[in-house]
Amino acid sequence: MKIEEAIKQKKFRNEYQKLTLNLIYSSHWLLSKQKEFFSRFEITQQQYNVLRILRGQHPQAISTSEIKGRMLDMNSDSSRIVDRLELKGLVSKRICKEDKRLVDVSITDQGMGLLEQIDQEIEKLDEIVTNLSINETRELNHLLDKMRH
Repeated sequence: MKIEEAIKQKKFRNEYQKLTLNLIYSSHWLLSKQKEFFSRFEITQQQYNVLRILRGQHPQAISTSEIKGRMLDMNSDSSRIVDRLELKGLVSKRICKEDKRLVDVSITDQGMGLLEQIDQEIEKLDEIVTNLSINETRELNHLLDKMRH
């Protein structure tokens, strides 16, 4: 569906405005698809992001401030997300021995198990954008990287 149809707007100030609105609309559309996918596992996209980061560090722990720096959504409250994951038994926390102001976080076996379940179905998220060819996907990745430069 074209952005004009999706937001019922025919005129744009210029192509840059149209692009900006299209990116915002598309981002929210994609996030809603991810929300739907992750809700089946009773976690949020942000919680998945934290678990994915922790799996990459496993078996070492990582501080909540380091997690925040690696998150896709830089506005996320990583401490709160970690607290929720701890309540679910998916991560464990402990005070950092070197710096008592920091909290070290590790993924638990239960967290690893959940990621294994998600891994079996994660390609369903990729299918959301498979109406683009692989070359179109590469070009879009390149253009988005260029835009943020």
